[in-house]
Amino acid sequence: WWLPRIRRIKEAFPDRILIASIMAGSGNDKELQNWQRLARDCQDAGADGLELNFSCPHMDRRDMGSNIGRDEGLCSVVTEAVKEVASVPVWCKLTPATAQIEVEAGACFRGGADAIVSSNTFPSIPLIDPETLEFEINVDGYVSSGGLGGPAILPLSLAKMGQMTRAFPDRSFSGIGGISDFSQALSYILLGCGTVQVCTAAMLDQAVGPGVIKRLLTGLDAFLERHAGRGWTAVEDFRGLRRDRIVSQSDIRRPDAADYHSGYEAAEGYAPPTAVERQ
Repeated sequence: WWLPRIRRIKEAFPDRILIASIMAGSGNDKELQNWQRLARDCQDAGADGLELNFSCPHMDRRDMGSNIGRDEGLCSVVTEAVKEVASVPVWCKLTPATAQIEVEAGACFRGGADAIVSSNTFPSIPLIDPETLEFEINVDGYVSSGGLGGPAILPLSLAKMGQMTRAFPDRSFSGIGGISDFSQALSYILLGCGTVQVCTAAMLDQAVGPGVIKRLLTGLDAFLERHAGRGWTAVEDFRGLRRDRIVSQSDIRRPDAADYHSGYEAAEGYAPPTAVERQ
């Protein structure tokens, strides 16, 4: 379905970049060959890059979607198989549903990935209506875990991105999750991302996102103008500027007892620390 559309898009906009996102299984050699076939077909249709979907949360198969993204062995094997036939850059899109996402990112890089994309949606289920006692979104009363995206996941996705960019400061990353204007995109860039991606905001903007793209570009131009004195003229000039500000809890300075404000100072019966307690 998409192959002829990739061709038409590239014919209409030959000077623009088009990335094809592909997904297959990984349980045997035939499945790996499916990845390679998809890669070749998309390249031949004109795709400028390939995004390997290791992150879709809606797959029951253990060798597909986010189940690949939680297995560093599969991440490496599938990436390597695609790189054998790829003549364009290959990005791996990882699931956030893993404790140490930098482990899977490292496996993708070992397999030859040119960049990492994160985060896809987070596993979730709908709320239960307190009146009907039914899930707010359901089919015949039943639900299954599905992907949660949009503004709610922005801080979570930033945390995942920070894990990876700190582990691989010299690698390329594309940030996703909760972006609707340049202020959110900037957070990803300052953590080390060279590009960002948008889905939910685009779906809410005429289903294709022309307004979102304009806001991103206008915001970038305004940001560069405000910081012209720094000599910044492009994203690369400030990419990763705050990556190293993410540290362990034990590295965060704690206030002295005398300076600590717990929020209870105005509460009735609150007793401030004594001179002995401050020492």
